[in-house]
Amino acid sequence: MSRLAKFLVSILAMAALAGCSGMMDSSNDISIRESEQPSPDAPKVKYAASVRIAAYTDERKIGDARKVGVAKVRVSGLSGTEIRLDRDVTQVVADSLSKKLDDTGFQVLARDDKAALFELSGVVKELSFDARERDYVSISVETTLKEIASGKVVWSGEVAQKSDRFAGVSGNDKEDIANYLHHELDVVSGKTIEAISATLMVSRSDLFSLTPGTKAIPGVTVYSTPGVSTPVPTAPTPTMPAVRNSQFVNGQLLVRTEPARAKIYLDGVYYGMSPIHVEATPGIHNVQAKLKGYGTVAEKVAVRKGETTELELQLEK
Repeated sequence: MSRLAKFLVSILAMAALAGCSGMMDSSNDISIRESEQPSPDAPKVKYAASVRIAAYTDERKIGDARKVGVAKVRVSGLSGTEIRLDRDVTQVVADSLSKKLDDTGFQVLARDDKAALFELSGVVKELSFDARERDYVSISVETTLKEIASGKVVWSGEVAQKSDRFAGVSGNDKEDIANYLHHELDVVSGKTIEAISATLMVSRSDLFSLTPGTKAIPGVTVYSTPGVSTPVPTAPTPTMPAVRNSQFVNGQLLVRTEPARAKIYLDGVYYGMSPIHVEATPGIHNVQAKLKGYGTVAEKVAVRKGETTELELQLEK
């Protein structure tokens, strides 16, 4: 083989390798990032409770720290059938918890900061997103909060979240999947920090400017709260339900449309078809309803802590 021929073969080989590496390009991965801006209802002054987050471990049976599921239907912007994150699931979970701690009013310190009073660690037991005729999300995160000085466990428990939705005739795209998965993970983090806050407010009320109290949180299985005696539940009064006294509870949004079966978007994230019941953080949210053959309807709605807000939208051709 002549030198020229060998040179051409080498060029073709390098091009082939470049093509293969392109197929593994990170642009094919799902990106989930937390906003650096605090939530609208976040306390302006941080509490004295300071927390550092230790590394979470991945105990899923997938065997791939970034894979979260498979796509059995077409997903726009995604090549192949694997649904992967651009980072390990443990990093995504830790960032979500850190964001929720910060928004709740805790001081979130660096992992090796010795000034922290508490340390958060845990296990990602399940985190999956499968795109089929319906999208299925399953998340389960086990968390433990320790007092650093004594090494004692303050709270430990597991939060599980499962949901599904119909992606609609037009199907999914990468950004839509990222937004939906991010929201479900935000629900898990929110319930985790809500449970931890309620416990700390009892055992270390000196660290908070809030009235101590505990309450049951749907989806949270508490393993241990040493030193904290949970009060016997009492029936709420008709004028002031007990759940409304909490500083860390979400609200509910019920959306109906006429006609029904419209696609409902909350803050740009698709949740399913009307009528639909959605758990949402307190504050102002943008709701959109879309139905083929009808004009898009958009409206802002206020969701309050511990309350159900109902919204009815009329679509016109």
